[in-house]
Amino acid sequence: MSDPTLLIHAIILGIVEGLTEFLPVSSTGHLILVGQLLGFNDDKGKVFEIAIQFAAILAVVWEYRARLAHTLTSITSEPLSQRLAINLIVAFMPAAILGFLFLKTDQTISVQPIVVASAFIIGGFLILWAERREHVIHAESVDDMTWKDALKVGFAQALAMIPGTSRSGATIIGGLFFRHVSPRCYRVFFFPRYSHHVCCNLV
Repeated sequence: MSDPTLLIHAIILGIVEGLTEFLPVSSTGHLILVGQLLGFNDDKGKVFEIAIQFAAILAVVWEYRARLAHTLTSITSEPLSQRLAINLIVAFMPAAILGFLFLKTDQTISVQPIVVASAFIIGGFLILWAERREHVIHAESVDDMTWKDALKVGFAQALAMIPGTSRSGATIIGGLFFRHVSPRCYRVFFFPRYSHHVCCNLV
């Protein structure tokens, strides 16, 4: 028979994930804090935190299935598809390289509640500050972005390696901070963000 306590924990964490995943807040950070409160922060809890986010990956893939399919089928012949593919790879690389370099390091300190809570507060102030800056847009759509734009967004997303830092929030802040990327570009560049989740699930 299944452990009813474990089932309750799964339901609570599922609700937290569903409420926070598609907002510019850290779903992982909220899962860490709630897991701490529930006492579900052992190795099983950490594996559950990774696995539960796989549904979010599938949801994003489904949402952008048409764009993904078009890009994959036309990548050899259409310059815009080639540019999008290159930009997504470039945006993915900063976090991938940093993740590889720090894979063997002790992450005990980084997942402490005080670190996560501090990242929540700092991230909130950064979003407010970035929104109030004057913005000069030169990339109105994702097709206008260069690989340099994508690299800058990728470095911003790499900040989300700090637990409590929102990947979507980091993407938005990065675009606003660099002033030249329209908010309409952000959505497609959530793909590198979910690629990080894919790597976690594969590991």
